[in-house]
Amino acid sequence: MVVFGTLWLNRFMALSARWRPSQEERTVPMNGSDNSQKNILTRSDGATIAYDRIAGDGPGVVFLHGLKSDRGGTKAAHLLNYCTATGRPFVTFDMYGHGESSGDFVDGSISRWTDDALAVIDTLTDGPQVLIGSSMGGWVMLKTALARPDRIKGLIGIAAAPDFTETLIWNTLSKEQQDAVVATGHLTMPSEYQEEPYDIGLTLIEDGRSNLLLHKPIPFTGPARLLHGLVDEDVPWQVSVKTAKCLTSDNVAVSLVKDGKHNLSRPNDLDLLTETLETVLAKVIDQ
Repeated sequence: MVVFGTLWLNRFMALSARWRPSQEERTVPMNGSDNSQKNILTRSDGATIAYDRIAGDGPGVVFLHGLKSDRGGTKAAHLLNYCTATGRPFVTFDMYGHGESSGDFVDGSISRWTDDALAVIDTLTDGPQVLIGSSMGGWVMLKTALARPDRIKGLIGIAAAPDFTETLIWNTLSKEQQDAVVATGHLTMPSEYQEEPYDIGLTLIEDGRSNLLLHKPIPFTGPARLLHGLVDEDVPWQVSVKTAKCLTSDNVAVSLVKDGKHNLSRPNDLDLLTETLETVLAKVIDQ
């Protein structure tokens, strides 16, 4: 067992083999809007994805949460309220090993979480979609856009963290720590937020290595906006700048919030998110 106590990673965790199976849904009443549903999407392997969805018109919005977060966060709730008020289709869900979805977090991976996103999009949405990815969800957002170029027409990253397993975890370990992780199959990180430590499986590290993006162009032709706080202590703002450089679209912009931290969930941050979403939706509609 390896204990890894890097500060950014503790905070990052607190905040934030592919297949195309058939899907089945089970609907459960959800408190709130009469236009909303709380559903369970069942994968062919028996795994379940918990999600919330509202119906609407025009391009849809899909929110992808961060590592060790879930669909019940502040940004997801804000987007659900916005889409309800504006009549926009919206879906958010818990990835494998998160929230109310099935699975153990330690068995999760970027490939698995991308497959969850694809299952949700293929089964629960129609027409063009705008993806909003927070932190780790920003990596899943990019992988999903690459897999469904005909459906994903706009991107918004919030402190997006592509390649974090390599650049922000593995590369910060000593050679001795790396060897121990390989030997034990996971690393354990003490947390100031809960008594039980976090476990990161070697599966996440190794799978992340096969999904790295920031060493080559990322083919995408639609509008993309990347929001990042300049005082983000978990994911450096330079990651968003590098992501912007890799995206092949000519319609890419980075917005840096001078006093913004990693989660960007304050009222003014949420206002910026809404304004950004309205801009991207307008450009998607005009395409």
